[in-house]
Amino acid sequence: MQDSLEKAWSDVVDTARRTVADGLVVGTSGNVSARVGDLVLVTPTGVPYDRLGPGDAVVVDLDGRQVSGELRPTSELPLHLAVYRGTPARAIVHTHAPHATAVSTLVDRLPNIHYMAAALGGQIHVAAYATYGTDRLAAAVLRALRDRSGCLMRNHGTLVYADTLAKAFDNTAQLEWMCRVWLLARSATDHAPHTLSGRELNRVAEKLRDYGQPGQPKP
Repeated sequence: MQDSLEKAWSDVVDTARRTVADGLVVGTSGNVSARVGDLVLVTPTGVPYDRLGPGDAVVVDLDGRQVSGELRPTSELPLHLAVYRGTPARAIVHTHAPHATAVSTLVDRLPNIHYMAAALGGQIHVAAYATYGTDRLAAAVLRALRDRSGCLMRNHGTLVYADTLAKAFDNTAQLEWMCRVWLLARSATDHAPHTLSGRELNRVAEKLRDYGQPGQPKP
């Protein structure tokens, strides 16, 4: 178990640093977590990710009790725990990605501008706004995640879960890219963007089952 926790913490820190490097968060905003058994490793609140080392692991149980580490967990801990309790998530990436956050202020659902929405379960929903760190926000996000593995959060950002942090990060980047594409298409004042039907997304979802090389993680 200790080896698994150490590997998970290393992945959490590496992923958190990638969110900064790729412009998905600024400063210490956003947060990352991974589940190992009934324990959750999560980024701490208010600490720059480049300062985190192997001895800074923050570990809580599914009830939010801290079982290891001296740093306080992220203020969004209730959100992460609610997703772990309510979905098959093993890893979560939450960001304040700029294009996705902009889209969250404009629509209730991201229009199906690209077929990669199928990789997250279908058309992306926007969770209703609630104050960060609250049970109300956690409940709103769970509603938006119904039959989905990712959502936008009104005036806030994104949340994506997966079975690995690598997949959660990749799908977060795809979601931000789709939001950017939709904003670019929407800015063309003479034309309304063409979008895909739910039926077409379902076709893509079937094709994605056989995507990539044998043994590779699916998108």
